[in-house]
Order: sequence, then structure tokens, then C-alpha cells
Amino acid sequence: MKTPARPEPELLYQGDWLRLVRRGKWEACERSHSAEGLAVLVIAVTPDDEVLFVEQYRMALGARTIEMPAGLVGDDHATDTLESAARRELIEETGWDPARVEILLTGPTSAGMSNERIAFARATGLRRVGPGGGVAGEDIVVHSVPRAQAPAWLMAKAREGYELDLKLWAGLWMIERDPDGRPASA
Repeated sequence: MKTPARPEPELLYQGDWLRLVRRGKWEACERSHSAEGLAVLVIAVTPDDEVLFVEQYRMALGARTIEMPAGLVGDDHATDTLESAARRELIEETGWDPARVEILLTGPTSAGMSNERIAFARATGLRRVGPGGGVAGEDIVVHSVPRAQAPAWLMAKAREGYELDLKLWAGLWMIERDPDGRPASA
């Protein structure tokens, strides 16, 4: 099947971090402060077999969310790679520094609405280096949840009124597996 030509965008609105464009009859939101709309989501398990989650208020939802550590690639760091962004975000948000970061899979988060793509990164060999909590104004709460209890804990948080990032479920699956379903390499 032939890919249709992509029309040049008509700029509808430009903000500090996002822009709204129209291509033909389609409107989309594009990130303007990351490398090609890229973000990373970090799948991390502590040496005590606890999954790292972050809780923060998200203005767009008007609610507190539970997510895995994540952030933009190249927003304030021109030389960012997926791996360096994943390492930085994990340290900033949770206070854990990984010995290794492995990029597992990259794909769109909302293909019909945004150019944002997210890379799932598995961080291993974690070492505690600080308290986490994010950078100024993020007000992130770090949760370390025993891996076996993580799904039940997440559902309890949903019942309490937290918004759950649906990528959490893919992240939990990828703790032990590569994207093709094979066991994760050690």
C-alpha cells in the first residue's frame, strides 16, 4: 500500500511547548520542545524487586496520576539520546540511577491526534542516589511497590480516584519480556 503524500502543515496555534497544525482536513497537536516529538518511559525495578511509579498532578486532566517515570527527549538537552534522557528522568523523578538502559520499543502515543512518540526504556542495575521528586514545580511522589502487588496496587489507586496512565500495563509486561514476548535478556 502506497503512503499518501503528507501535506505541509498550516500553523493554527503556537504555544511554548505545543503547536496545533492542520494538514489537509486533519488537525493535530505537535510537541515543539522535544526531538521529533519523542518522549521516554522508564521501566525500573529496584534491587528489592519493587516497581517504581510516580504520582503527580496533571493540569491537562485536572487530576493526580500514577505513571512510570517519563520525560521529553531533547527538551532542554540538545545532545540527548533516548538512553541519556531515560537515565536523567529516572534520577530526577525517583532518585535511582541505572547501570544500564535498554530501549525496547518506540511508537506513537495517540496517532490520530499527536506526533508524540514514546520509547519504552528498561533500566536495570539501579542504585539509590537521591530522593527524587522531580525538578522545580513537578511535586512528584515516588512509589516503590513490590512487583507481585503492582497490578492490585494500581487498581486500588484507580478506585481512589487517581488517573492511571495506560502505558503502565505495557511497562509491567515488559519488566520480564522483550516486546516480541521472549523473556528479557539479563
